[in-house]
Amino acid sequence: MSLQGSLSIERRCQLAQVSRAGFYRSWQEQRPVEEEMEVRSAIQQIAIEHRRRYGYRRISAELRRRGLQVNHKRVVRMMRADNLLAVKRRRFVVTTNSSHSLEVYLNLASRMRLTGMDQLWVADITYIRLKAEFVYLAVILDGFSRKVVGWALDRTLASRLTIAALEQATAQRRPRPGLVHHSDRGLQYACREYVAILEKYGIVPSMSRPANPYDNASCESFIKTLKREEIYANQYDDLEHLRTNIEEFIEQYYNRQRLHSALGYRPPEEFERQSECRGPAADSRSATVAFFENDENGENERRISRERTGEGDSIAVPFPRPHLLLGERRKAE
Repeated sequence: MSLQGSLSIERRCQLAQVSRAGFYRSWQEQRPVEEEMEVRSAIQQIAIEHRRRYGYRRISAELRRRGLQVNHKRVVRMMRADNLLAVKRRRFVVTTNSSHSLEVYLNLASRMRLTGMDQLWVADITYIRLKAEFVYLAVILDGFSRKVVGWALDRTLASRLTIAALEQATAQRRPRPGLVHHSDRGLQYACREYVAILEKYGIVPSMSRPANPYDNASCESFIKTLKREEIYANQYDDLEHLRTNIEEFIEQYYNRQRLHSALGYRPPEEFERQSECRGPAADSRSATVAFFENDENGENERRISRERTGEGDSIAVPFPRPHLLLGERRKAE
């Protein structure tokens, strides 16, 4: 069942004018042992290439990309028999410190409708335990493509950690004014130094509601993936060893190779390239955000909930409108 040249199984069936289901049925009946070994070999190859980071869903998707149509239940059975199931997750620990008197900002991320890159960035911090110390990782993802656009690793939770990740992201992406930067209410994101950099580039700050990680779900999801597929699967000698592995995981694997279920099982960079080819749909100025009038006694938050269920009216404001968004700040309680 291996591919012949550049033709997939599906294309060969089209040329031969036979159904794909009929081809597989005939193959299994005539040469069942060889067909079983072909599929098992492909699964093992994918699992090894991705260091057992892939579960059965992504391996099934990768098999389809290679022209092999295999039922996911069969993939699970083979992976379990060969001890290739992905490394299991561990408990996630929250490290946010929002007990401060600094200014916090309106949550814009949950109200945005994204149509291209560099309309929304999401940021978060997590800890990593080494043999003799704890270190901290700050990451920034593009909300549309889920690509990691900036990251930094340090021994401290001081503001220099998040600033380093932000400076890397702005240097690589050079975003237009009006980009929304969403984070939790942690001190590292609310400090004057961090906000000053946002204002320098015309980036609009946005922050999650108190104790609500769902507003930052895509970044939380990346951290979960990083820990399950890289951190928990390896042991590191020191900070520099960890830094080298994380750089390889992010830059070479996650952004370029790892299939992302939210992107139709495509890697982030491939998804961005395909989005850019669509032309106007990928224009960063075409994002919209919903605003509401007459904010009395928290009525806006209730209207947001009603709008999500189709019961409320909203105003769609095209980006960039930084002068409007910056006026929507509120003080921490």
